[in-house]
Amino acid sequence: MTSKRYKKLPEKTSEISAEGIEKLIPLIKKNCTTKFDESIDLSLQINNKQKKSEINIRTVVNLPGGSGKKVKVAVVCEETKSADAKSAGADIVGNDDFIEKIKNGEINFEKLICTPSMMIKLSKLGKVLGPKGLMPNPKLGSVTEDLKTAITDAKSGQAEIRNDKDGNIGVSIGKKSFADDKLIKNYNAIIETLEKEKSNNTVKGELVKSSFITSTMGVSYKLKLGKSI
Repeated sequence: MTSKRYKKLPEKTSEISAEGIEKLIPLIKKNCTTKFDESIDLSLQINNKQKKSEINIRTVVNLPGGSGKKVKVAVVCEETKSADAKSAGADIVGNDDFIEKIKNGEINFEKLICTPSMMIKLSKLGKVLGPKGLMPNPKLGSVTEDLKTAITDAKSGQAEIRNDKDGNIGVSIGKKSFADDKLIKNYNAIIETLEKEKSNNTVKGELVKSSFITSTMGVSYKLKLGKSI
């Protein structure tokens, strides 16, 4: 059953032409009529079923306007690097004892970072961390000797871009409370990352087949993307 609040919102996606992000952000904000700070999200579908191969995207993007989320970061590192990890802002820092806690199901963090030497031990916990999307990955910058940068990036605002088997990608560009320019900067950072992914993969035609933007409780609008993606 459609709520009275939803019925008062503007026309639906199928009834409007595709627009650029600058025109749509103010309209989407106007549609945020709930009492909470709604998230503004992108929904993309990529052309991942290529004739000779299948494209799977998994990467992270640093959001220049921030994510609006407080991320609890855990670090697994050698004892000699623990102090540096704590001073960089890590919420939890540990080594062998902490790995044992994770093995026993004690997971009270949203992001896990480790050094390369500790990754050998963590790799045995794939069944625990993998399904939760918490296994550190060198490609995502979460297996590194540069703990300070990894922790700072995770805390300041990152978004993971990852498609499912059908090529669908969902990613947030921020909250209703964000200034328009911050939302646009985050959006552009995500699009630039996808453009790089396209150049790194053999893609016939366009990478992104369709793209929509919506707030948590609002209607969805079709986005007009350039040919570079």
